[in-house]
Amino acid sequence: MTFTSAALGRIKPSATLAMTSRVLELKAQGIDVIGLGAGEPDFDTPDFVKEAAVAAIAAGKTKYTNVDGTAELKAAISAKFKRDNGLDYTPAQISVNVGGKHTLFNALVATVDPGDEVIIPAPYWVSYPDIVNFAGGTPVVIAAGAAQNYKITAAQLDAAITPRTRWLILNSPSNPTGAAYSQAELEALAEVLRRHPHVWVMADDMYEHIVYDDFRFTTIAQVAPDLYERTLTVNGCSKAYSMTGWRIGFAGGPLWLIKAMAKLQSQSTSNPCSIAQAAATAALNGDQSFLKDRAAAFQVRRDLVVDRLNAIPGITCPRPEGAFYVYPDVSGLIGKATPAGLVIANDEMLIGYLLDEGRVAAVHGGAFGLEPAFRVSYATSEAILTQACDRIATAVAALR
Repeated sequence: MTFTSAALGRIKPSATLAMTSRVLELKAQGIDVIGLGAGEPDFDTPDFVKEAAVAAIAAGKTKYTNVDGTAELKAAISAKFKRDNGLDYTPAQISVNVGGKHTLFNALVATVDPGDEVIIPAPYWVSYPDIVNFAGGTPVVIAAGAAQNYKITAAQLDAAITPRTRWLILNSPSNPTGAAYSQAELEALAEVLRRHPHVWVMADDMYEHIVYDDFRFTTIAQVAPDLYERTLTVNGCSKAYSMTGWRIGFAGGPLWLIKAMAKLQSQSTSNPCSIAQAAATAALNGDQSFLKDRAAAFQVRRDLVVDRLNAIPGITCPRPEGAFYVYPDVSGLIGKATPAGLVIANDEMLIGYLLDEGRVAAVHGGAFGLEPAFRVSYATSEAILTQACDRIATAVAALR
């Protein structure tokens, strides 16, 4: 007999974390596997950030803090929003959480009731629909394929909105595709939202500093100031500052929503780690010049992977504007057979084949709501990426 809740039954384990765990298991067995599934920069946390954490420990900053963030970190986040996005959020309008996923969880659980709908463009980050489901809401998925560069149109958004719509989740640059909305594209979506004042926007900007070529990042409350009171602007330290394990996410939004999120957090995690908060304060207040250098390194990797994957027959890989993922379409490989005679019926089977025969781990497109495709994280060295692409090419060439 089991006693798990109905809410738990509405969600699935994270597919990305499951693949990461699988890679670790195989490596522990001595198997040479290249993992391209984890959304984690290979760069180390900057030294000045680590030094701030050591100093915080030495200073005895090891006690409880305010539930949703220290005054120092909230001030740093307010300054960051002003500096990077032209947005004015007072410290009272800032929520600090145990990673960006926790920020999203708090906001959705605090605002979504059974029957409420949340619009989620697909491909989507794997946790979005599951958090909505956990809260009792209904995910409404809008598919945006490679032909439209994995971005929804204003017409698609307008058609998806109903009287039950509570939120639109907008992730730009995107996990898993790297696609990013231009200012003009955001303005078109904002024009639709103006006609539907009951719809709120959750802007997940976690990858804002990882953009390429001449792309200029903007966020929707910046592009459409009249939507400021209906927007939760979400960000964090994990990706740009290589602080995934420190677990600091944050958001700026209307005071009532920030208070609601704090109320929920007071009965779950309480405050984020005090030492991680000191480190995040240093990260946001410190020299930001290294961000461009790291983005430039990621761009070289992006071009390597896109060019190599597009050279493989059956794979079509758009060139993304940001983040550190590519999301190649593999329609041309579905229906082919492995050397053992197994027919590749879907992208999950393809990923299994690449893992078993090519010893390369990625995440299948079905986990992100749009298939057939797979997600590759290129947050690793050029040498490893070259080897991984060699393995993929060899494994695909063996299909018939």
